[in-house]
Amino acid sequence: MVRLISLSDFRAAMAPMLATGCGYCACMTGRFAPSPTSQLHLGNLRTALLAWLFARWGGENFLVRIEDLDQQRVQAAAGTARDQLTDLETLGIDWDPPVVHQSERLELYRHAVKGLDVYPCFCTRKEIAAASQAPHSQLRPYPGTCANLSSIQRSRLAEMRRPATRVRAGNAMATVHDLHAGEVSAVVDDFVLFRADGTPAYNLACVVDDGLQRVTQVCRGDDLLESAPRQGWLAHRLGFPVPGYVHVSLAVNSDGVRLAKRDKAVTLAELTALGASPATIVGVLCESAGLPRCSSPQELLEVLPGCWWSSPRMWQPWIVRTDQLAAWT
Repeated sequence: MVRLISLSDFRAAMAPMLATGCGYCACMTGRFAPSPTSQLHLGNLRTALLAWLFARWGGENFLVRIEDLDQQRVQAAAGTARDQLTDLETLGIDWDPPVVHQSERLELYRHAVKGLDVYPCFCTRKEIAAASQAPHSQLRPYPGTCANLSSIQRSRLAEMRRPATRVRAGNAMATVHDLHAGEVSAVVDDFVLFRADGTPAYNLACVVDDGLQRVTQVCRGDDLLESAPRQGWLAHRLGFPVPGYVHVSLAVNSDGVRLAKRDKAVTLAELTALGASPATIVGVLCESAGLPRCSSPQELLEVLPGCWWSSPRMWQPWIVRTDQLAAWT
């Protein structure tokens, strides 16, 4: 179990940030939050452009947050966070400072959960998968194996393995609103807040940061749509407003598999090495979402039609074919 600190201490820790405005914006705010474990590929850049567009079109702030909690993978890809920011700048995607790094905010996540009902969980992923009633879901609901262990049982299990920390959600029903999917509801299971090594889980860090940065709109890939009710429930429990969501389609390869760096010629560096200009790449990203082809995000912002988000292509998987690359260079 991680060390928890009182809610009053949590608020006290937030006071300097709130007083200075550092990372805590006073108006509507959108964000892009990449993980610096690999270079941004076309799918990531498309999501970044759309997140920027939704924010700037509405006159909102736009933040960039580096989600670098997986330190083993981050260290194996040293310098990637810097490269990601450079890629955004190269394409003309600007942001409002500061750039927040989650690895520098660990104490905030520990502070945040004090008021929640949590318990140690000793289950392995294999054990949870074996007990799951939803084998085809990306999110396997936790069956509650460790929810009601006695102190003696917990002590014995702790001698064999370190526990993760779960929040007791009580199978609450949560509903969030997505621009395309509409009302998205789900039963919230007892999900992980801290992993066995003490690392904050994605759902916790994401919700705390969105809350502290006053993010009002979350635009991201639709592979994360299932996570939204969990995050909305947690935001409410922590006293944060629940943001609106925009889950856009992913980029996939010719086999229909989510695009990855291994597909080759899909990162900005790879494409520019082949002769594609940043303006051309921005134009391709625009067209992939059914938007007017423009050479920069700022130009696109000026020519957007009304209800520009209604294009079906924005919500359908973008198939990136290698035989198209020659036309981009």
